[in-house]
Amino acid sequence: MIRALLADDQTLVRAGFKSILDGEPDIEIVGEAADGEEAVALTRQLRPDVVLMDIRMPRLDGLEATRRIVGDPKLAAVRVIILTTFDLDDYIYGALRAGASGFLVKDTEPMELLHGVRVVARGDALLAPSITRKLIGEFAQRVRHPDPSPRLNALTEREREVMTLVAEGLTNDEIAARLVLSPATAKTHVSRIMTKARVRDRAQLVILAYESGMVKPGWV
Repeated sequence: MIRALLADDQTLVRAGFKSILDGEPDIEIVGEAADGEEAVALTRQLRPDVVLMDIRMPRLDGLEATRRIVGDPKLAAVRVIILTTFDLDDYIYGALRAGASGFLVKDTEPMELLHGVRVVARGDALLAPSITRKLIGEFAQRVRHPDPSPRLNALTEREREVMTLVAEGLTNDEIAARLVLSPATAKTHVSRIMTKARVRDRAQLVILAYESGMVKPGWV
């Protein structure tokens, strides 16, 4: 059972998402928050698997709420999905830096919403192609002087190759096809890389790949 928490200051938005998610046998809505402060407090109290977080809320915005949740060692298992009005929201870069595992547009189709919650709950990143393009554009502007991370020193050549493909936005199946591996082997490589790099999920792995200079904007 995936335990989800909804954080949005619009009651109708929460009700709409709840009606979709609560109807699934593997998803349970355990709480609702109307602002960022309440979202953080309920997350600490209820320990959901996934928080669907509106980025613009009173008292505390979704960006800072995400940062506080991700920064709490007791909430290491919690994943945050940012809810945006437009898929090219200006907050994309900042939200990923804060630790969000992905994005969903508020007018997304019900099946996409369900898929997104399930993807993030199992530890994968949820980055639509348009989000990935925006992210790469942000890196092109911001990452002028990469800072090589000692966390990547332990990676093998194969793991570095796999990490580059993760940063390109490829799924495990696509990585397997590109490198002529089994999907299980590709998944194992990605899991080991995340462990060595000490990151929560694929979204954070993409951030690290760019900021360390392993991948440069324009390569992908």
